[in-house]
Amino acid sequence: MDFFKVVSVDEGKRLLIENFKDYELQIEEVHILESLDRILAEEINSNIDVPEFNRSTVDGYAIKVSDSHGATDSIPSILNILGEVRMGEEAKLPIKPGHTLYVPTGGMIPEGADGVIMIENTEKMDDNTLLIYKPISQGENIIYKGDDIRIGEAILTKGRKISPEVMGVLASLGISTVKVYKKPRFYIISTGDEIIDIDEELRLGKVRDINAYTLYGLVENIGGETVGKAIIKDDYDLLRNEVEKALDISDIVLISGGSSVGTRDYTHKVIDSFNGRGVFVHGVSIRPGKPTIMGEGKGKLIFGLPGHPVSSIVIFKTFLETFIKDKLGVDNLKPRINAIMDFNFPSSPGKVTYQMVKVNEKEGKFYAIPTFGKSGMISLLSNSQGYIVIDAHEEGIYKGEEREVYLL
Repeated sequence: MDFFKVVSVDEGKRLLIENFKDYELQIEEVHILESLDRILAEEINSNIDVPEFNRSTVDGYAIKVSDSHGATDSIPSILNILGEVRMGEEAKLPIKPGHTLYVPTGGMIPEGADGVIMIENTEKMDDNTLLIYKPISQGENIIYKGDDIRIGEAILTKGRKISPEVMGVLASLGISTVKVYKKPRFYIISTGDEIIDIDEELRLGKVRDINAYTLYGLVENIGGETVGKAIIKDDYDLLRNEVEKALDISDIVLISGGSSVGTRDYTHKVIDSFNGRGVFVHGVSIRPGKPTIMGEGKGKLIFGLPGHPVSSIVIFKTFLETFIKDKLGVDNLKPRINAIMDFNFPSSPGKVTYQMVKVNEKEGKFYAIPTFGKSGMISLLSNSQGYIVIDAHEEGIYKGEEREVYLL
């Protein structure tokens, strides 16, 4: 291919979704202890009312509310203490007018009681006599059966990421196993005669493989797993053999480097060599990340990412993160803050520009300043805390303007 047939970001997303509209993630059942950070593949409905019985929200005395009417510090109501309700035990004695039972926080409300007066507003004259110094209203300090969750109610939606709190909800319902989506499997290939792994000796002219480790982390963040990674020299046969191996054991193949136009860039040719649609995108109107390739081989998605680290991050987040989250049914909300731009910055006409920024806080407000540098510079990664997106139709941004900063 002698030139880029550049498409817009939106067109690239559309083509990706269109070419893989039938791609579905498989489902597996796991124990909740193994479910952390997995994505629910089913809706969870409650099999019980929560709470399962009327409970007290305070330490106090269960009473007939009418017995407290008119009670004051000088003229208290006087009730007969029948005993107490112990935690974890059923309240067996009913409450009748003129009688009360002590109930701890979370304890069962006895039959007949319609309010609980806090212990601070009472005084025991003796073991059998209680003075009440304050009136209470109907249902005060009681949470009724099913107030939190009704039996059959949907409490966790499909596509929900399982957090420690969600694990607690599942445990409260007695659910020990859940259906989750299998992790999408990625295979990461870094290309280039100059690329070496991190444990190899760095000689003049060589570059350590940054992208494989950056991409590994990005894959983990979206709920995927890396099933293999390799460094391949600039050789067509070597790359094709590695991609064929990757296609057999993964769902998505990431090829870092080798996506620009040049005599030694074989990604495009390799993708087209497999049965399938081949390359359907080569070049996106985005900065950084223009020489991006999307293709299909053996029914699997193959992505040619730019070799520069920042470019590969931008492309991964723009396309792959959105694609996988869509298939998982999770929202595509990204952690972001509003920040005041502390600089003027022109954009590239006709391109969506992703500008890396550093964020500072002053007097309760966030300010963003650019981190300049070529997309291959390590300092651009280490000094940046997020990025802003400048649309293709915008001329740039201006100092004092407020923008959303997507946090890395």
